[in-house]
Amino acid sequence: MSARLHTLSNGVRVVCDPMPGLRTLALTVAVKGGARWEAEDRSGWSHLLEHLVFKGAGEMGARDIVERIEAEGGSINAATGYERTSYEVRALDGSLPLAMQVVSDLVFRPTLDPVEIEREKDVVAQEIAEAFDTPDDHVFEMAQTQAFAGQPLGRPILGSVDSLAAADRPSMQAWRARLYSPDRMAVVVSGAVEEDDLLSLAERFFGDAVPTPAEAPAPAAFTGGGAALSRRIEQANLVFQLPAPGALDPDFPAMRLFGDMLGGGMASRLFQSAREQRGLAYAIDAYVEAYDDIGFLGVFAGAAAERSVELAELCADEIRRLAEDGPTEAELARAKIGFKAGHWMAEERAAGRSANLASQTLIHGAPVPTDVSIARLGAVTADDIRAVGARALAPARAATAVLGPKAAAGAGKAFAARLG
Repeated sequence: MSARLHTLSNGVRVVCDPMPGLRTLALTVAVKGGARWEAEDRSGWSHLLEHLVFKGAGEMGARDIVERIEAEGGSINAATGYERTSYEVRALDGSLPLAMQVVSDLVFRPTLDPVEIEREKDVVAQEIAEAFDTPDDHVFEMAQTQAFAGQPLGRPILGSVDSLAAADRPSMQAWRARLYSPDRMAVVVSGAVEEDDLLSLAERFFGDAVPTPAEAPAPAAFTGGGAALSRRIEQANLVFQLPAPGALDPDFPAMRLFGDMLGGGMASRLFQSAREQRGLAYAIDAYVEAYDDIGFLGVFAGAAAERSVELAELCADEIRRLAEDGPTEAELARAKIGFKAGHWMAEERAAGRSANLASQTLIHGAPVPTDVSIARLGAVTADDIRAVGARALAPARAATAVLGPKAAAGAGKAFAARLG
């Protein structure tokens, strides 16, 4: 049975995705809103709010929230991104009423106690410090800042100690109302679920919320630039990024395949050339990140500092070769079958399905059937791969970040120079 979409009168989109024979369910409540909606002086407020709602909501204290879910064999989690914030519950069959009640209280009726706000600011400050102290986390923040300089996408999701300082109960209440508006919300259940039950519960727990419309973020622009930070660590951490299509762009499927062929697995070009043939990196992969209107193609590598410049030049060469020469028939076929396998394997897990359906609903306005996604990837040709590669190279802008010993500092410039 395919997922069915319904829309409540206040704009909440409800997706029912039954999986016959399953004895578990996964609830995802996602909202189209996150760090990209923040002004600079409110950077990190969406993530802070996600923390705070677990400190008390409705008639529940912090311990009650998790104990109620875990007492029925379930688990609960949340995540804040640039464009979406989500709350997820995994539970046994029959636990849907409890899961819906708990999550609706979190998003609509958090306590936001002033004492907890100040305490949680300290917790997030520790999280910020931990990210800075973790080289293979911080290097991605450095690259993100270069890719989208001066824009919300270029600021850390965690924010900063200074930007969080002004947050208090009234301002967080206002931010919650703006961010968690029902007209930008999706409620998705996969697994052991009956459609009539879900719609009744959705109306009961989500149907009364009043929309608080907010302007969509301004269009983003890939700026590019380089950053290098020397630290006394053994290995260099390198990130190279180029502009790419967004999730709504017709070229996005081709770019997904481009990234996979470049560095998506052990058979990819970068893994074979950089690691297997020349031993330049102990870890290397390529990835594609897509926001609604823009994206980027990225490469991450961990390498010995003294070989980082050589590795950077090799990465640039492999990108240019794939863009100019295109893939072999075997490469393209392997990438397509890999994505096909990944899609169908994800279909077997309720948690993965509910999360994917929620994202699709917020991005495209409705779930996208798996066979449609597979067909779009299957239609990509070698010419499409060359075209999307040329599109990434055309602006002649790269975002680079290097974190590690001083000997690696020139890797970013070497990558950009090699691309021309």
